[in-house]
Amino acid sequence: MRLLLVDDDDEFAGALHAALADRDIAVEIAGNAADADYLLSTTLFAAIILDLGLPDEEGTMLVRRWRAAGHSEPILVVSGHDDVAKRVSALRAGVDDYLVKPFFVDELHARIDAIVRRRDGFPDPSIRAGALVFDTMSRQLSIDGASVELSAREADLAEILIRRSNRATPRRLLEDQLFGSGDGVTSNALEVYIYRLRRKIEAPGGVSIRTLRGIGYMLVAG
Repeated sequence: MRLLLVDDDDEFAGALHAALADRDIAVEIAGNAADADYLLSTTLFAAIILDLGLPDEEGTMLVRRWRAAGHSEPILVVSGHDDVAKRVSALRAGVDDYLVKPFFVDELHARIDAIVRRRDGFPDPSIRAGALVFDTMSRQLSIDGASVELSAREADLAEILIRRSNRATPRRLLEDQLFGSGDGVTSNALEVYIYRLRRKIEAPGGVSIRTLRGIGYMLVAG
């Protein structure tokens, strides 16, 4: 999972980035609305964590602008203001959830998982394709009940392909979600992870990962 964190408090943003990295969640940080706009135009994010008090644009106006432009990413507001009017205004502007600072990272993580599942139409934390079952909360993959050991990026790749099973998944989407805009990804990095995942799931899981030349990949499940 790759998140966009929009917050001008460098200390808070750095601490949250580190805490989420410990959970194998990639985070890109924007300190203002302009930087956030740029990152949204170049990278695909599972969700956005947004502080409303930005230096260059008021938060609820930013949310309205993003929604009007067609950005459908789930948005979780984190704010130091525990004010009913602010919460109502943010929710009506188009945010999906609102969390007051300070908070426990466990709660933030759970809320992010919940809004991503709601967006994707998966209220159950487990998603399936054939014999594959992926628990989006624990990040664990199993085949017919047997656990499959995956690295963090292999788990991210498996989740994307399972969510989009029997549909083409563009190469750019996979690279953006796995590596983001600043990881210095090599040209064959995606192929390496596809190869590793194929070895672990294709035969035991009764599925296949097809290469769609010029497009990307597709997980085919019976």
